[in-house]
Order: sequence, then C-alpha cells, then structure tokens
Amino acid sequence: MSAKKPAKYGIGAPVRRREDPALITGTGRYTDDITPDGTLHGFVLRSQMAHADITVEGIDEVRAMPGVKLVWTAADIADLGGLPCQANMELADGSRLTAPPHPVLADGRVRHVGDPIAFVVAETASAARDAAEALMIDYDPLDVVVDTAAALDPDAPVIWPEKGSNLAFEYHGGDAAETERVFAGAARVVELSLVNQRVVANYMETRGAIGEYDAATGRYTLTTGTQGGHSMRKILADDILKVDESLIRVVTPDVGGGFGTKNFVYSEHPLVLHAAKTLGAPVKWTGDRGDHFVIDSHGRDNVTTGRIALDAEGRILALQVDLVAAMGAYLHQFGPFIPEGALMMATGLYDIPVWFMKVRGVFTNTTPTDAYRGAGRPEAAYLIERLIDLAGRETGLGQVEIRRRNFIPPQKMPYTTVTGQYYDSGEFDAHLALALEQADFDGFAARRAKSRAKGRLRGIGLATYVEICAFPGSEEANVVLNDDGSATLYIGTQSNGQGHATAYGQLIAKYLGLDLDKVETVQGDTDRVRTGEGTGGSRSIPLGLASVDIASKVLVEQIRQLAAERLETSAADLELVDGTVRIVGTDRSVSLAELAASTPGKAKLKAHGNFQQDGATYPNGTHVCEVEIDPETGATTIVGYTVVDDFGVTVNPLLLEGQVHGGIAQSIGQALHEAAIYDESGQLVTASFLDYAMPRADDMPSIRFETRNVPSITNMLGIKGAGEAGTIGATPAVMNAVVDALDAARGIRHIDMPATPSRVWHALNAA
Repeated sequence: MSAKKPAKYGIGAPVRRREDPALITGTGRYTDDITPDGTLHGFVLRSQMAHADITVEGIDEVRAMPGVKLVWTAADIADLGGLPCQANMELADGSRLTAPPHPVLADGRVRHVGDPIAFVVAETASAARDAAEALMIDYDPLDVVVDTAAALDPDAPVIWPEKGSNLAFEYHGGDAAETERVFAGAARVVELSLVNQRVVANYMETRGAIGEYDAATGRYTLTTGTQGGHSMRKILADDILKVDESLIRVVTPDVGGGFGTKNFVYSEHPLVLHAAKTLGAPVKWTGDRGDHFVIDSHGRDNVTTGRIALDAEGRILALQVDLVAAMGAYLHQFGPFIPEGALMMATGLYDIPVWFMKVRGVFTNTTPTDAYRGAGRPEAAYLIERLIDLAGRETGLGQVEIRRRNFIPPQKMPYTTVTGQYYDSGEFDAHLALALEQADFDGFAARRAKSRAKGRLRGIGLATYVEICAFPGSEEANVVLNDDGSATLYIGTQSNGQGHATAYGQLIAKYLGLDLDKVETVQGDTDRVRTGEGTGGSRSIPLGLASVDIASKVLVEQIRQLAAERLETSAADLELVDGTVRIVGTDRSVSLAELAASTPGKAKLKAHGNFQQDGATYPNGTHVCEVEIDPETGATTIVGYTVVDDFGVTVNPLLLEGQVHGGIAQSIGQALHEAAIYDESGQLVTASFLDYAMPRADDMPSIRFETRNVPSITNMLGIKGAGEAGTIGATPAVMNAVVDALDAARGIRHIDMPATPSRVWHALNAA
C-alpha cells in the first residue's frame, strides 16, 4: 500500500518558503536599500568610556562645517522623553519597580561604552561621521564595575548613586520557610553555581532607521527593521515624541533577523524622526556592526546558584535558586522581565512540590540586556538541566533514570507547576525514549571505547526542556478577496526570517482553493494593518494562524453564499478549487475573479478573525548531544545531535525544521564559542568578529530531528509554538555532553560556558 500523498497546502503540508527566491537572489528590500529623495544622513557619536562625566566642546565649529545640517547633544532635545522601561512588577518589599532615566542622548554622564552622546546630520553619511568625530569630548572618568557577581560588593562603584547600591530590583517566588524546612530534612542536597554568560544577538542585518515628516499633516513616518511596529509606534508617541499615536506611521520592510533585539525602541528611532521634522527632509541612519556590538541590547548574563533536595530514592523534594542578572547601565524596555522568565520555568518538566527563588537585577557599566531568543527560558532550562544531570551523577542513578524518576507523569496532566504554570498536555518520557532510540544511546559505550583508543574523550549529554510561549492574548487577522481573484491577508505579526507568508498563505490557499502565489501577506505597516502585537515569544503561528483560520473560514462561507446566488444553487453544494467556486460533481462554476469583480460594496469579500487565547502554551522535548574532545588542544567536536520535540501540531515541517536548526545553532554558539567580555575599564574587548567567536558551518553537526506531538488543549489549532525551542534545549545538552566526557576522563563535573578549547584544556590539566 503506497504512503498517503501529503496535502499541497494547509496545516501539515511541507510547502517551500515563498520568501526565499527574493532573498537568495539579492532582491529583498531592507531598510538600507531605501533612500527617499532628498535624504540627509545621520551619525551617532558614542562614548569611548564606560563611566564618566562629560562635556562636549566644539559644537559651533562643527555646525559650521560644510554639509553639516544639525548637531545635537542632550540639551538640544530636552523636549523629548527618554527610552522607557516597561517592566512594572511588584518587588520583594512590596514596592513597584522604578527605573532610572534612560535619555536619548547622554545628559552630562555616560554609563557604558557606546552610550550615545551626540547626533550629527549632514548631506552625506561620510560628512556626518567626519563632523561627529570633530567634536571634542572631555571625559572626567568615574570608577567602573562590569562583573555581574561583583556588582553588589560593598566597595563596588555605584552607577546610580540615588539608589544607594547597584541593586536594580529584587523579587522572590515560592515559600522560603517551607523550602528551608524541606532541605533540612532531605536525604541529599545537590548544589551547583554556574554562569550563563553575556552574548550578542548578531543578526545578519544591522539596524537602520529612516525618519520622514509631513508638515502639512503633522505625521511622522519611521522606516526600520522591527519585530512589530505597533508597539514601537505607541512608545514613540506616548513616551518620547509626546504626540498622538495616529501621527506616527511605522513601516517595516524585509528584516534580516531579530531574535528579540529588534523588538525595542533605540535612540536612533526618535532622533531621525525629530531631525526630519526639524530639517524638513528625510533623515537616514545606518548602524554598522560596531554599533550593534555596543548599543543593541545584549542577552543572558546571569550568575546563578541552584540547589535541589532529594529523598533517598532520588526524587526531588524542593528547588532553591539564587539568581543575579545583569541589567547593564540602564533598565531596558523589557529587561527586568527576562529573569522573571527563568523564575516561571525553573522547575522544568519535573514534579517539584516546593520551591523558593530569589532574583536580583544589578546595574553594571555595560550595554543593557533584554530579550534574546528564548528570553529567560534558556537560562531556566540550563540551570535545571545542569542540576538534574549533576544529581544523576551524585546519586548514581545516571542521566536517564534521574529524569524519568522525576518527570511529571501523563496521568497528572494537565498539571499546574509549583511556580504557577499550567502544562495542558505532554508525554515527557515518550519523547525522551524516542530521542534515546534515535541517538543510539545504548551503543554509546562502544563509541566511547573507539574514541578512547584514538586518544579522544567522548561524552553524551541529555536535556529535556519545556518553554512557555504564545502568551495569553490575540492577533487579529483580516483576509480580503481581491478583484483579480487573489487574496490578501493583513496581520500585525512581523516576519524577520520565520516564513510567515508561507505559513499563513498555505492555510488561506487551502481554504480558498488558490495557489500560494495568489496569496499576499501584508505586515509591517501600521497604516495598512490596524492593530498588531508583533513577533516574539513564539506567538505568531499559535495565535496568528488561529485567527487566520477563523477569518478564512468566514470568508469561504461568504464566498459560497455569493456564488450560490450566482449559480442558483445551495451554498452547501459548492466547493472552492483552482480559483473557482464549483458545484460539486459538475462543471458549473464561477471564478473567484468574476465573483469578486461583480460583487457590489465588497463587504462580503472581507473577513475578520481574532482568536483569543486565555493561557500560554508549553512546547517541550528532548535533546541528545554527543561530543568528542581532543585532550591535547581542548577542542570539542559535536559528532551527533538528536532532538525530538512536542510542538502540539506541525504546521509546515520544512519551516519547523529550519526553526529548530537555527535555534540549536545559536545555542551551540553560546555553549562552545560566544562570550561578550568587558575588561576592568569597561571596554568591550569582544566588539567585533575579530574577537567575538561566532559558530561557523563546520561547527554544526548533522541534526536528527523528529516530533512526537501531543496537541495543546489551550490553543484552538493544537499548536504549541516552536521559534525559540531549539535555543532552549541545546545549551544544556551540549554542556552536559562536555561534562560527561570530562567527568569520565578526570572527574570534572562542571565547566562554565563557553567551553572553548582553552577553557577545556585548562580544566583537564588542572584536574
């Protein structure tokens, strides 16, 4: 019997990305490809010191330079508001979080290398740069702190004196007294301190921004790469420019990667808009890679101590965590929320009845941190999966049995964790078993022996993970049948590489009986799309596609009703196929184009969908990584990688696999290569690709990928989300594999990321 042929379109169809032909042939259209007539060019002069009082001199002379149109320092834009922090959580003492000011341009004091000092606009980009570099900055240096772990030391330099220390906030979760009581009576306590190092997002397209102003209407237009223009528009209007939101249009062309970091408003956005209004001409700023390293928000940077209490059989009785998270010099837009993500997901897939977690955010003289792919959940998974692995070693249960013994069993689903998360579905041992089978876990001992014979160290590591995504909310969709028989979707998510036009389009194409090239997706224009919550937290497909599904079904019924009148039949007897509406079993039909062109008023050619999700979804899975280490050099090679995920429902297996591969690549980068390192003076010594090690193609293993899905009962379509999952499971899997090799060889049971050749070599020789 032959296998069932996969559907051409619809959920589950392996549709190739329709976005790719333009992108791989160089015909994409990014912010830097756009230059309106009469455009002037801006340049931001940034601080070369990490902490200093400053005076800017030579402003009048620079304003007189040929081609210079404008020179601004903080005093010149005093009417603009600052960059807001949108976190407003309740703290441990019952107060609400308050953020210190984050000015668009530094006002008398700089607090990290790259802090913007002046904005210069000139006729050309090179003239703007030359003029900015002619400004003289007088620095009066202040003491610097860059080390997250040292930020709260009594003698540490204080970045915001009015706060009295570098403690930005402290919040707690769980029951401290009960947790201490359980630990006191535990048969065994396993403790681990680890560093989740700072990383740089390094998307392919650096940021840029074009500001325009129409004096006749009083409207601003910002063209820039975003992860959602509607939220950016609101912040610009309410907090910085202080105008009605309707007076700002945000346009997002193609976006070359986002990873969370393009969610945010940065200084350049209001600067180009305000300058365009002032000068009566478009103003364009294009950041280079050096700008990205020092000003775009960084990720991670946690120092954490975790403890688990175990009974005599190796079951977890309680979890205790002390997490210190670097916020950088300012509280960034969502920055304080990120360690909260670690707090929510700290228990992983395990049935843990008692917990307490203390989270402290600290100021350092560094670039602010904020959401980076996974946003707190990778940090949580790394902590609990390194802890559970260590517990398996110390109890003798091993890395598989310790997990199985502590998994939340299927019969307890749905399950509310002690941290308050509602896992609506999942069979965790099932994806673990499949991953072990696919990775040939039972054959590992023989492979280790072969490596040993070659003088190599071999290790295998596991990580089972869960993440929270598709948070409660909605994403409205509007689908329109056009006069030529094509369809257009208007939706407020924002693709930055995920393939939204393909995923949305394949569903609309199935319902309307169209080819995919007859479906257009409109995103990235706040004038054309009424509302939007943007892209982040793997929300676009679970929420957006559900709304597309609703709108498409409504539109199909409206089209059937129109066609029924035209064909003088019952709507129930009609099907949409090949661009026509046809009476089933006959050759009588009307084309969608004919029907649309002849429909008066067009109201029936439009449909709205807005799925409201009340809870989050929780994708989960198992990663198995196998490594080989050369003890002579410390170099680690990943020789096997297997992942089995539960994403609820697979919308498009090709898109899905690409998302998983990309996430794993980013986490392999963090585990083995990447680290943003500051010296004692606050200089970012890894501020270019000469010093910051990115993973390359030959660092990537061949990845075995499968799904073992259990549909979500929270999401209308059963989808759990997938965009960040690869990033969450991979770092602990890789590091557990490295530790497995080091433990077998020298009894080394912990090493911090990144496990560079130097770090591994020194650990081996020290042992």
